[in-house]
This record gives sequence, structure tokens and C-alpha cells, in this order.
Amino acid sequence: MSRSITTLELEDRKVGKSLYNYQHGAIEKIFKCFEDAPEDYHLLYQLPTGGGKTVIFSEIVRQFLKHHDTKVLVMTHRIELCKQTSRMLTEFNVVNKVVDSKANLEDQDQYSCFVAMVETLNNRLNEDKLDISNIGLVIIDEAHYNSFTKLFKFFEKSFILGVTATPLSSNIKLPMKDNYNELIVGESIESLIKNKFLARAEIYSYNVGLTSLVVGANGDYTVKSSEDLYNNFDMLSKLLHAYEEQSKGKKTLIFNNGIHTSQYVYETFRAAGYPIAHLDNTNSKKERKKILKWFKDTPDAILTSVSILTTGFDEPTVESIILNRATKSLTLYYQMIGRGSRILKDKDTFTVIDLGNNLHRFGPWGSELDWQRIFRSPNFYLDTLLNDEDIESNFKYEMPDELRAEFSNSEEVYLDINEVYTESIRNGESSKVVLSRSIEHHAMLCIENSEDVYDALELAKKLGDDIDHRINRYSKCICKSTFNFIEWLKEDYRKKLRTYLRKNFDVLFEEIHGKPAE
Repeated sequence: MSRSITTLELEDRKVGKSLYNYQHGAIEKIFKCFEDAPEDYHLLYQLPTGGGKTVIFSEIVRQFLKHHDTKVLVMTHRIELCKQTSRMLTEFNVVNKVVDSKANLEDQDQYSCFVAMVETLNNRLNEDKLDISNIGLVIIDEAHYNSFTKLFKFFEKSFILGVTATPLSSNIKLPMKDNYNELIVGESIESLIKNKFLARAEIYSYNVGLTSLVVGANGDYTVKSSEDLYNNFDMLSKLLHAYEEQSKGKKTLIFNNGIHTSQYVYETFRAAGYPIAHLDNTNSKKERKKILKWFKDTPDAILTSVSILTTGFDEPTVESIILNRATKSLTLYYQMIGRGSRILKDKDTFTVIDLGNNLHRFGPWGSELDWQRIFRSPNFYLDTLLNDEDIESNFKYEMPDELRAEFSNSEEVYLDINEVYTESIRNGESSKVVLSRSIEHHAMLCIENSEDVYDALELAKKLGDDIDHRINRYSKCICKSTFNFIEWLKEDYRKKLRTYLRKNFDVLFEEIHGKPAE
């Protein structure tokens, strides 16, 4: 670049939105980098969702066009982002054109800036319908998506600026360091929260067994395996319970991995009497607009969707985010939670309910991450993430308060299966005694809190989650964890618990209570 852009020039601007100090600083850093770099330099800029990336690069476009006799191209991956970006550029007095399927060479001279989706632009360029010989600056929004890289060959002599909240490629085989020379890290989430630019997330994580999930070719959990897990009655009940416990009455977004799951969620909440709508990519533009208006205007609205609202959607009044899915994608994790981070006059916190062990996998949203290291060594970062088995090995079953009240006569309801297993091995006993002792412990809990054997058998039915947890812990101890074997163990355990209660209730009741059962 021929000259620097000073802070004074930025403050003199009378159009568009006001910039904050950290945004001024980011713009100066970016321009300084381009001034010192060769003309084909590729720069990546990171800033959290809600930090104002579009505002920053719109001002960059305005200043670039003011001082250079070349044009600018802004690329996005979704049509909604194209339109939003075009509107923001217009606010900054940048005359721009959205490149659609009908774009041609005839009116290009009237515009100094173009906004385009990747596929549309690729088609137009390959058909020679656009002239890009005078593009001096290319800006790539949501740069972590890899669809942009195929277009780099058309801009070998242009400055390229990629912007993203998470500088980690969506395809681990195509790391961002291979396409960008340098990363500039912007303001952190914690700093934006402290300075009242973002709301703070209050995260509640509910332990979920994910070992049945399958990882697909894209590196994330498949829709089918996710729907097999999240469509079942237990998970839908857990979702509803979590909502009622932490988010009832709050405007809530629910993210799912699969349309069928979202539809089941819709039916579950609707049957419970809550105001809810479902949205996915099969809805028409008219339906989408109507649903989003309803969501905006309804204070306690619930909107269940299938990741369609992770980018290009901004509704500051969202008070609660529910991750009704697991993901291996750090980017998706941050995008989903970021939908609730917009701050308002009467909103400086928001609720996050995690039903996919994502908190255990990635850490709290806004925790300190070394983005430079992640950018330079993405494989190292991904290899340090805990897998599902490791995460679940640290779980301790906690009986829900409502159920715990039914076992109020028992001082302690938890049994550490790992500890029982270790003790049995030290004593030279068979590992099978672990399950026998667990059944005896469960039976004592039921008898302590019952008046007769029928009460005890009813209580035993309510111990399903605890039984499943104990069996899963046991299977890890004995290193035998095929799906069929574990399912058989769970069913066999329940049968033996019922049998034990019927045979031993009267004797144990009298020992515990000092009197015969009625």
C-alpha cells in the first residue's frame, strides 16, 4: 500500500457505524501488515462472534478504495451473509454489487466493490462472465470454510484478508496455515465481556453417554448416529428437564444435529405446552421470515433448528442456548454459543445448556485459547482434545434432585464402581463381585426408602440412569465394551436387582428398620 491509514482519518469518517477503540486498533494493524508485505500477501484476522468483524472489514474496504485505484471483492459462503455484508458496506458509503447467477461484464465499471458467494463466483469466473483483473483486495468472511481456497488461483496478485472467529480449518486435511501467511489475533472474548461488548455465558453441562456416536468423513458426528441417540425418549426427557431447570421462560435457541431430532424436540415441547417453532433448510424464505419474526416478537419463544442459525443470524434478545447435540468442531461450538452473546441494556449474561459433553471437550466458551498455536499446529491442538471415552470416564453420576428426594432416608446414594473393582482385584476376587455388590447397594437404597416390597420394586425402576452409569463404568474396568454385551449386562442387572429385592426384602427391612415389613 502506498500510504498508512491514520487513527485521525478513521475518526474523521462521518458514515456508517461508530468504531470502538479495539476496532480502530485492529484496522491499523491490518493496514500496517499489508503496507509491509508483498502484493500477494494472505493475512488472517481473528475476532470473536459479536466483536464486529463486518464493521471492521467494511471500514477497511472504504479506506482501501479511498486510497487505491483498484477494486475490492468480498466473499461469503451463504446468501444471507452476502445480503447482510452488502447492506453494511452501503452504510459505509461503499457502492457495491452482489454477484448473482445473472451477473455479467456489462455494468461492472459502475461498481468499486463486489460481494459474492463462493460457488456463484466460481461459476461466473469459469464462464468468463466477470472481469477480476483490477481486484486489489479480497476479503473472505468466515474464512475457516475451505470452499474459498479453490478461488485463490484467480487472485494471485491481490491482497487477501480472511476473517474468522476461529482460525481452525473446517477440514483438517487443509490447514489454514497452508493458505495464510500470518494470523492477527483480535480482542479476546473475556476482554469483550469485561468491557461490556459481549454477555457472559453461564454454562450448565448435563453428562451424556456418547459412545454410540459415529464420526463421519468430515470429522464430526454423523447425523444418523446423532439422531439414534437424541431421538430417544430418555434424551428428549433430559432436554425438557434441563430447559425447565435452567431456561424456563427465557427466549431459547436449540441446536440439533438432524431434522428429525429437531422435529421430535418441537413435538416434545409443544406437548408440554411451551411456545416453540421448528426451522430447517427446507423452509421457504417466506416461512423462515415468518418464524424468525415470531421468535423476535415472542418473549419466551423457543426455536429449534438444525445449525441453520449458526452464522448470518443475529437476534440480541436470545437469553438461552441449548446444545442438543455433540460436535467435534471447535468452530461450531463457538458459533452456536455465540448466538446468545449479544449484549443489551438489561442483558449481560445468558444461559447455555450443554447436552453433548462439549464443555468437557473444548472447555468453557470464552476460556483462554492460544489461537496462534492452533493456527500453526492444528493437529497438535486436535490431538489434545479428550475423546468421548476419556470424558465419560471422569463422569460421576449425580441423582437428580427430584429423584434424590425419593431416597431421602439414605445418607449416600453414590457407589464408586472403579473403587469397588480395584478393591476386588486386590483381594483376588472375580470381577463379577463388583456387580453383585452394586446390586446389593441399590437394593439397600430401595429398601431404606420403602414400606413394602412393591414400593421397593417401583423405586428400582427409577434407578435406570444410575444402573446404566455403573454398567458403563464396569465395562471400562474389565475392558470389554461391545454394544451388545453392555446392553445385555444392563438388562441382566435389572432382572437380578428385582429378584434380589423379592427374595431378601423382608429380612433386610427388619434389619434396617428394627421391625417386620407391613
